Amino acid sequence: MTTALFALAPDGGPFAEDAAARATLVTTWFVILGVLLAGYAVLDGFDLGVGILHPFVPKDETERRLAINAIGPLWDGNEVWLVTFGGAMLAMFPFAYAAVFSGFYTAFMLLLVMLIFRAASIELRGKMATAAGRRAWDYGFFAGSVGATFLFGVAVGNVVRGLPLDDRGTVTGGILDQLHPYALLTGATAVAVFALHGAVYLTMKTEGEFRERLHGAAWTAFGVFLTLFLLQTMWTLAELPRATANFRRWPGLWVVPVLNVLAVASIPRALYRHKPAQAFAGSSFNIVAYVVLLMVALYPDILPAADPALNLTLSDAASSNRTLVIGLIVVAVGMPFVVTYTAIVYWTFRGTVTLGPHSY
Repeated sequence: MTTALFALAPDGGPFAEDAAARATLVTTWFVILGVLLAGYAVLDGFDLGVGILHPFVPKDETERRLAINAIGPLWDGNEVWLVTFGGAMLAMFPFAYAAVFSGFYTAFMLLLVMLIFRAASIELRGKMATAAGRRAWDYGFFAGSVGATFLFGVAVGNVVRGLPLDDRGTVTGGILDQLHPYALLTGATAVAVFALHGAVYLTMKTEGEFRERLHGAAWTAFGVFLTLFLLQTMWTLAELPRATANFRRWPGLWVVPVLNVLAVASIPRALYRHKPAQAFAGSSFNIVAYVVLLMVALYPDILPAADPALNLTLSDAASSNRTLVIGLIVVAVGMPFVVTYTAIVYWTFRGTVTLGPHSY
């Protein structure tokens, strides 16, 4: 197998003669991208959720500082998963990367601004000498978190619906064309998902009256999320039949939406029993299930087109087999360090958050 993977085609091009090996490699990398995306969505999702809730739930400076410090040691490490996802897509699926980043250039620049603004707000609010200055950065934290989450959702909505690809694999149209109703609904659902995720996370990290208000906020966020979840599910089933085509092809995949529904149902049960860790686990699994459903809806394409004849498949979008194999070696060496670092940081900052001399 190793010899076959590294054998060049007679014309010096990629390894077109070993179609089975290429199918295995591109599918493996597609799964790795899903793992990276799910890791980012779960970990940075509660950071973004805390920002979404920030102007509404904390009632004074102490509570706002507690909310910031609950994510302060974690948020920048969580974003490593997004950077790794982008790097892996660039290296392993360069044609898909080029199509997405050129077609969504304006949206991604806005997303970058939102993420930078969120980071600046976390770091700079505590350095303001006046309450008005801190409050301004609080709203910056909120705007960056809502904006980034919404844009992530809009991008996913466009991909699921099908992109306006031409015969060269180029995304046509501008940002206004990307703000169609299904994408807007997906963006709103993403905001609700992360708001719920952030609320249950903060409930785990706080105590007293603040925790009780966060518990109420989690119930509110769950109600909004459930409404949008049902609307989007019905819309997808009714209007986007190709999103469920693989479920008809492989009926065993129906276990994923079933587990998704069970995860959603576990959240109110855990909230009712005042078990925030269980609610957080249910919320995390719900997010993972969303990513799995997205990957299932796309496969074997990486970018579906509005015209199915122009779909960009995994094999067409991927690098050479040699590059894919080298990438797997890098993952095998580097991924344990990322996971170990993440585990150590979360273990170090476990438990409820307190304010100290070096807090934000």
